[in-house]
Amino acid sequence: MAFAARCGVHSAEREAACLHLAKLIEVSGIELVRMGWCDTHGMLRGKTLTAAAAIRALRDGVGMVGTLMLKDTADRTAWKVFEPDGVSDLPGFAGAANLMLLPDPGSFIALPWLPRTGWLRCQPWFGDGTPVPLDTRRVLQDALARLNSAGYGLKTGLEVEFHIYRITSTRPQLNPELAAWPGLPPDVEMIHPGYNLQAEAMMDMADEPLRIVQHTAQALGLPLQSLEIELGPSQVEAVFDATDAMTAADQMVLFRNGVRQALRRAGYHATFMCRPPFPNIMSSGWHLHQSLLDLASGRNACVREAAAHGSEPTDATHTLSDAGAHWLGGLLAHARGMTALCTPTINGFDRFRPNALAPQAVLWGRDNRGAMLRVVGAAGDTATRIENRVGEPAANPYLYMAAQIHAGLDGLERSLQPPRGSERPYGGQGEKIPSTLAEGLEALKADAALCESLGPDFVRYFCRIKQSEIDRCAQAEDRTDFERREYFART
Repeated sequence: MAFAARCGVHSAEREAACLHLAKLIEVSGIELVRMGWCDTHGMLRGKTLTAAAAIRALRDGVGMVGTLMLKDTADRTAWKVFEPDGVSDLPGFAGAANLMLLPDPGSFIALPWLPRTGWLRCQPWFGDGTPVPLDTRRVLQDALARLNSAGYGLKTGLEVEFHIYRITSTRPQLNPELAAWPGLPPDVEMIHPGYNLQAEAMMDMADEPLRIVQHTAQALGLPLQSLEIELGPSQVEAVFDATDAMTAADQMVLFRNGVRQALRRAGYHATFMCRPPFPNIMSSGWHLHQSLLDLASGRNACVREAAAHGSEPTDATHTLSDAGAHWLGGLLAHARGMTALCTPTINGFDRFRPNALAPQAVLWGRDNRGAMLRVVGAAGDTATRIENRVGEPAANPYLYMAAQIHAGLDGLERSLQPPRGSERPYGGQGEKIPSTLAEGLEALKADAALCESLGPDFVRYFCRIKQSEIDRCAQAEDRTDFERREYFART
């Protein structure tokens, strides 16, 4: 029996898709196929197979070393897999045992920056055909199944800020005398000097790398809407059309991976690190717009036809439906617990500063970009939505979105009512967002509802991997150098 059949996912439709893809690979002259999967940190990993081997892997899968799921941000294994009790809390991972990657034949893409090379999205499975619950894409699949059972879907739109630099020398990164774990990034210079938000002259200065971003995103089939010059030096933003949550998460993984590689080939370094290690930098955020979809009607379930009787603009039900207000209440109730899933790096927590278009407290505001949760729209507006501004662009998109779902569902199930919206988000009111990754992990572990929804095993797993990162940073003699190697060179 083929491995895909043992996993219970092979069907007549999947077999037809495999046959179609095999023919496509043959006629298009594809020589190599990258089998990619998203790790805990939102980074793509995988194997590159010859075309013939990739076609076999559609049904039989391909082996991968299990420790790839146990790596921290420096690629160090956070468990002692070769000790008898080293992975007693993670059955199936002892001794660096193999897992299996199974590709989705419908995900095939011919990579636009690399001739005769294709790509397939994969997910890890145990060798006996059972799913690996620590797989972050599966975490989102489980969250969406729970949301669908309640009669809803989630529609999301991506606004992603990041930095692009021109590479001036690769000597620090590729000099064998300077090799380290992790290594140095290349030397770079800016593509625009910044502090001239959305200036057309700055756009012209950055045209070459932004054209590469545009062409790469569109060739990957991503719904790119706009490219913009952000406030900070060498900082830009990409905005995408809204789509369902799983598709948006998949698109985020593809976008980050694709633009980094395409830009690198043209002599540029793209980083989704929140705060690159330079003076006078501006933080990058990942603003996640979200709205509930009523599965029965297909309508935006956050829309309110008319403002609630007697309500004021600072009341959630002045803008949001009852369901939307409950969803907002859930996001507020679990804001501290979800922060480490939305901002999962040490560097990312430095973004939470006053008057910096980044949140500091657990607040919502009506069209207020200083609040953690920004309610956008009005009664009768079909585009009414909630924007969560707590995330960083390096976040794992599957975990970021799963956190929204579990928090929002708790609000729906308990009919949580949000407090009045804030008009002074930096005025000192409201509970503070965790100020460090360590504090964020403690808040996650203390959030009983989130832990139950995500699964206590997954929460322990996630926290252990992130604690490894925290411990190494604490031991570093130079934190800036730590972040330069840990994040700027890799994310």
